[in-house]
Amino acid sequence: MNLLKVSVLALGVALTASSAYAADSGFRTKQAGDWLVRGRVASVIPSDGGDILTRAGNTDTGLDVTDVTTSVIPELDVSYFFTKNIAAEMIFGTTPHKVKATGGIDVGETWVLPPVLTLQYHFMPDNRISPYVGAGVNYTMFFGEKDKDLSGFKIHGDWGWALQAGVDYALSGAWSLNLDVKKVFVEPEARTSTLKVDDVNLNPWIVGVGVGYRF
Repeated sequence: MNLLKVSVLALGVALTASSAYAADSGFRTKQAGDWLVRGRVASVIPSDGGDILTRAGNTDTGLDVTDVTTSVIPELDVSYFFTKNIAAEMIFGTTPHKVKATGGIDVGETWVLPPVLTLQYHFMPDNRISPYVGAGVNYTMFFGEKDKDLSGFKIHGDWGWALQAGVDYALSGAWSLNLDVKKVFVEPEARTSTLKVDDVNLNPWIVGVGVGYRF
């Protein structure tokens, strides 16, 4: 998880740069009824895998999905606090990915829309540093597929589970810095004109760093 290390380092640099200012500034603690909007830079890092079969007869072709490319995107999320400890969060963002198979075959390209809804527990909501954990659901949608070496490339949307961990660092007033990591468990079906993968092992990590504001 080199990207996670980079994200932690980036947040550390931001914390250091803001510490002198934040130490002397008042900040709003997390409260029931708060809306929290964050803008993040996030990296979507899929896992790779999946046996490629023929569509007729489900015969193993000996080919495998070997790579689903990583993307870095802007991401928006919105949270609502039912209590100062418990919140629900929805993230929004879309990412482009390329799918490759054994022997360097370019299977195709697709855009992914993976909204994730999680229920979170926020530890130490009255403190400047407030970590949280969450769990929830995801429905991953695919659109804008493009054929490459294989024709008829299509990926079907699929439901999955999600786990989450992160930390907010309060700055001044309602502003905060954020580091967030999610693991989404989703294995959709992919097809071409003659081939299919029943379970593409996407199961991506979503790692983001950003700034939040609470209303």
